[in-house]
This record gives sequence, C-alpha cells and structure tokens, in this order.
Amino acid sequence: MFTEQEHSEISALIKRYEKPQAALLPVLWRIQEKNGWIDQRGMEEAAKICGVEKSHVLGVVSFYTMYFEKPMGKHHIQVCTNVSCMLRGGEKIYDTMKQNLGIGHLERTEDGMFSLEEVECMGACGGAPMMAVGEIFFEKISGEEAVSVISQIRSSGNVPMPKLTVQLPELTNV
Repeated sequence: MFTEQEHSEISALIKRYEKPQAALLPVLWRIQEKNGWIDQRGMEEAAKICGVEKSHVLGVVSFYTMYFEKPMGKHHIQVCTNVSCMLRGGEKIYDTMKQNLGIGHLERTEDGMFSLEEVECMGACGGAPMMAVGEIFFEKISGEEAVSVISQIRSSGNVPMPKLTVQLPELTNV
C-alpha cells in the first residue's frame, strides 16, 4: 500500500508518540490522502502499523466523519448548515450544490470529480455561511458564488482561491 519512502515517513511519525497506537488517526489520514478513502485493506494496514485490532480501526473510521469508507470525489465539497450558517443561507447553498452537482449527501458525481457533504459545523461561525472544497475554505459565500467555484474547477481542474472576507480596521493617528 505504501512506498518505501511513505513507510519511512510513517515510521518517523510513529516515533513522535509514546505508543504506536496513538498514531492511528494520522496514519488513517495518510491512507485517506493516498487513496481518497479508507477501504478494508487500508484498515488492515493501519491496524498492522499501529499494533491494534482491525475492529478497533473500523470503530475509529466509522466514528469520525472526516474518514470515508467509500470513494469520494477528487474535489470534496462540504457545506455547513448549522445554526450560524443556516441563518445566513447555508441550507439554500447546500440545496443549490445538490441541484448543480446532481448528487446528495456523501454522494459522488458519475465522473468522480465531485462529492458533497452537509456538515454541522466548520468552526468559523463569524464567516457564515461556509463552504469548503478540500482544504480550501470559502467564507460568507452565496449560492451563486458556490456555483461559480464549481464552474471554475470544472474548467481549470483547480480550486480557485477564496475572496478575502476579513475587514481590517482603519488606521488612525493616535
């Protein structure tokens, strides 16, 4: 599953922990980064690397929503619909994305390009409504802007950089 280089990196990672079992979450993250999801083979590899039972790994993978037990799209889209985002249009953005992509929660487009997830909280209520594409976060996004992001990804293959939403205070002489 892993190359020699990747095994070396994982060994170095495990050495940062007192016990190999403590490295399970980052090892699972590495597996998911490499494969796009964590299948049975990945769980077996993680169990072997960390010295835990496969049933323990399955419990961890099925507990944490950040791990996927089925293939997701190349570009995984998350839309927050929790209170702050919901009050500012998060549910409408999610519905717009479902319609635009033709998929629902934790589904993947037929071409494997996109997957969609409705999430409870993205931890940035001040930037509501929130959407993420992979590790790129979009604050104060509208449905039209979300559709534009998807269009830009479709045309270029890359996630565009989000607009800056932070307003700096005006500087005055004191």
